Amino acid sequence: MSDSIDVDEWRAELESKRAEKDDFFAEHPQSPVPPEDREEFEGLDYFDPDPTYRVTATVTAHDDPEVVLMDTTAGREMRYLRAVTLEFELDREDDDLEDGTFELAAYQLESPNEEPYFVPFRDKTTGQQTYEGGRYMELAADRDLETGDELVVDFNIAYTPFCAYSETFDCPLPPEENWLEVTIPAGERFE
Repeated sequence: MSDSIDVDEWRAELESKRAEKDDFFAEHPQSPVPPEDREEFEGLDYFDPDPTYRVTATVTAHDDPEVVLMDTTAGREMRYLRAVTLEFELDREDDDLEDGTFELAAYQLESPNEEPYFVPFRDKTTGQQTYEGGRYMELAADRDLETGDELVVDFNIAYTPFCAYSETFDCPLPPEENWLEVTIPAGERFE
């Protein structure tokens, strides 16, 4: 883990957010879990919190962001702007897992907004331990990012899109540039 944090505090905060999300899925009228399945819902499945997958990425900002059309689960296309590219290293002690430098594009909707950066991705867990349509992260920055800035990317917050639970949702699919050739056993599981 490249930035210094209190790991126990980080883990407690992550577990608290996971419990809140489980409550939302089980009880909230806007839960993606169909109403008839909520009584049996026992919580989402997660990988154990692992600070190894909380990395600091170096930002490359795109002054004239390119439009990226993302296919959706309902067969439509959604328009996003490739706002920044995030470059990060994974350095794991487990010899069976791949180390190295990786890149992910972070997107924003075309309309000007203060929304977090949207980072849809696939990795080697996709379709096996995680949802076949990929997972998402939303990364907030306290200002517009510039080339050379650093941003924490915590894969432990990676989540499964709502369309995994109900066909009433239409979700963008990660574009090929965000298909990581690495195993990221962090965040939400979905089997």
